[in-house]
Amino acid sequence: MQEYFEQEKNNMLQLLERIVNIDSGSYQKTGVDKVGEILIREFEQLGFIAEVHEVVDRGNNIVLKHKEATTPSVLLIGHIDTVFPAGTVQKRPFTIVGDQAKGPGVFDMKASHVMTLYSLKYLISQNNDAYKNVLIIINTDEEIGSISSRELIEATAKTVKHVLIMEPADVDGNVVIGRKGGGKFFLKLYGISAHSGVAPEKGASAIQELALKIVQLHELTKLEGIHVNVGLVSGGQSVNTIAPYAEAGIDLRFETQEQGEFAQLKILEICNCTENPNIRIEISGGITRPAWKTEGNKSNLFFLIKEAASELNLELVTKYSGGGSDGNFTGNIGIPTVDGLGPRGGNAHQEDEFVIVSSLSERGQLLVKALDRLNK
Repeated sequence: MQEYFEQEKNNMLQLLERIVNIDSGSYQKTGVDKVGEILIREFEQLGFIAEVHEVVDRGNNIVLKHKEATTPSVLLIGHIDTVFPAGTVQKRPFTIVGDQAKGPGVFDMKASHVMTLYSLKYLISQNNDAYKNVLIIINTDEEIGSISSRELIEATAKTVKHVLIMEPADVDGNVVIGRKGGGKFFLKLYGISAHSGVAPEKGASAIQELALKIVQLHELTKLEGIHVNVGLVSGGQSVNTIAPYAEAGIDLRFETQEQGEFAQLKILEICNCTENPNIRIEISGGITRPAWKTEGNKSNLFFLIKEAASELNLELVTKYSGGGSDGNFTGNIGIPTVDGLGPRGGNAHQEDEFVIVSSLSERGQLLVKALDRLNK
């Protein structure tokens, strides 16, 4: 099997270069769909049939199933959207430096799709029926909370026995069996402008009101299992004008659903109350991903994959992640889920994001072994 992945290495890297060198930020529908179309054609060559779920303002979500499959019991999920703005590819296109491939979205998570494709291709070449036991969802808006794809993911997951989330692994190759839940809130404050020197008493500062709220919001982080971060702020008209407008983006993370619901109530309570009666506030958003914790810390699915790893002399270690993924949805509804099964690498969402090229073979072999075991 290792020889196969070595033989296909150049083909894998060529495909990876093609899809990395397409800007496909979550809001760039044309680019996201272009990546999806490339992957559809590649999977069709293996006999997979694509069911395209069209989305008006985001990339089209895709479900892949082999033409010979009947009732697949394993669902693989991966996204093709990135966090990077249009023009990023032109500034820093796909490159290979030693054993590292770099470029926007190369690690999170375009390399995973290439690895998955060639793992299934290997199973087919070996006449191993495990490829018939697989459903694949290519998600196009995971980076913004899987808004358009959540319903599809949860409905599809309920038809299978196991879910493998093909998000990338960290440098050490750890897999994820639990993730914090999360939410996004967007706050807009409308005040009254006035000259800050001539008639400041006539104004109502939206920025001052926002500053007071930021302190209160960050205080929620002192509560057990809860973390609140005001990560974006903007506002004002000019330095000598009482600010008539301000806005903020608020991120919420929590370990249990109860904590999340409590924190959401507190955020809304803080944001719906004004210190200055002349300030008007609008608050939108809410919990986007439920909390996911594997019962008993480890599942039978994890131990099966761990045994597969041992055959490859790989030590598989679990971790609990503060970041969200589509595993939050499938794990929360009780479908056995293991996350982080993609290639190794690091620095997701950063300019120096990288994937370890040799791990395409290493983790590809692990996926093959896992799918083989799940088919028995």
